[in-house]
Amino acid sequence: MSVINIDEKSFEEVVVKSSLPVLVDFYADWCGPCKMAEPLIEELADSYKDKVKIGKVNVDESSSIAGKFGVSSIPTVVMFVEGKEVARQVGFGGKESYEAMIKKVSK
Repeated sequence: MSVINIDEKSFEEVVVKSSLPVLVDFYADWCGPCKMAEPLIEELADSYKDKVKIGKVNVDESSSIAGKFGVSSIPTVVMFVEGKEVARQVGFGGKESYEAMIKKVSK
């Protein structure tokens, strides 16, 4: 499973109703640090495909989702379990930071 593109229409199904934890990368195409995070997010999606879902929300195209979760700085990576936020990394955190979020919630 690769990274899932999430928008207003799919957020409920992909994140809130997920039986697996979901790591969501809030990003924008013009954001330099977001571009640095992108290959790491892709790599984690492959490494943890059976333990977590990993998705991306483009804040320019889905600003209502970003607003709902108070995302005002990007990249912001949020871990959801049963549709609720359990961890957040604001700014480029690097692979270790994102992986630590996954390991806290994956079985």
